[in-house]
Amino acid sequence: MIVTTINVNGIRAAVRERSPQNRGLLPYLSTTAADVVCLQETRADDEQVADALAPALADGWHLAVACPHLKGRCGVAILSRTPFAAVRIGWTATEFEEHGRYLEADVDSPAGTVTVGSLYVHTGEAGTDRQLEKERFMAALAKRMAELSADGRDAVICGDWNIAHTENDIKAWKANVKKAGFLPAERQWLTDLIESGWVDVVRSLHPDVAGPYSWWSWRGKAFDNDAGWRIDYHLASESLAARAHAARVERPAAYALRWSDHAPVTVEFG
Repeated sequence: MIVTTINVNGIRAAVRERSPQNRGLLPYLSTTAADVVCLQETRADDEQVADALAPALADGWHLAVACPHLKGRCGVAILSRTPFAAVRIGWTATEFEEHGRYLEADVDSPAGTVTVGSLYVHTGEAGTDRQLEKERFMAALAKRMAELSADGRDAVICGDWNIAHTENDIKAWKANVKKAGFLPAERQWLTDLIESGWVDVVRSLHPDVAGPYSWWSWRGKAFDNDAGWRIDYHLASESLAARAHAARVERPAAYALRWSDHAPVTVEFG
């Protein structure tokens, strides 16, 4: 089973063919070997997402969507080559139930059913209500992940976590120690998840190296200089992580080939 996650930075923009090289989300979906693709920041409602992905759906992809509660913000989706066994949107009885930041689906694979989550944690801003909201969201997510662990199911939560866990996960870490995305409390929260049994699969397969980064600012020479952040993770249950044998960031060969400020992050499970 091959699982990819990508923050598309707006689904309708991502499907446009923006250059003679035929880049964009639709060409990517037509060539990827992934069985499941998790999308974040679709910034569109259910109908708009389906319309944007119509060629991919005609090719046989199955779609599940959690649309944002605020127009033009958030939104997550999951594409699967096989029909979903079940789909769950958000977390009931929480303020985030309809925010379009979390979508969970059960997908059948040759090795059994796997629960796949598509996750978008918003950026936050240190010392503001926005950061407090991010922390409440993180607490709700941790609760759901604890429930998945207690169920003992194979699971992987993929997406844009908007947190660089360690100094190896951000190029300019010294300049960001007091900024959202690299705050000590955020990093400790990720550490606690990992110590509770969840595995950062890309890091486990690429230990003790800088990156591989998955996000670069559009501005300046950040992409050309690989001055990025690793904030797009696959956190997998121990049983599923034990089957991971390859992980990669599908970094474009050149700035002009980018169709999002994030790159797809792909993990292959045996």
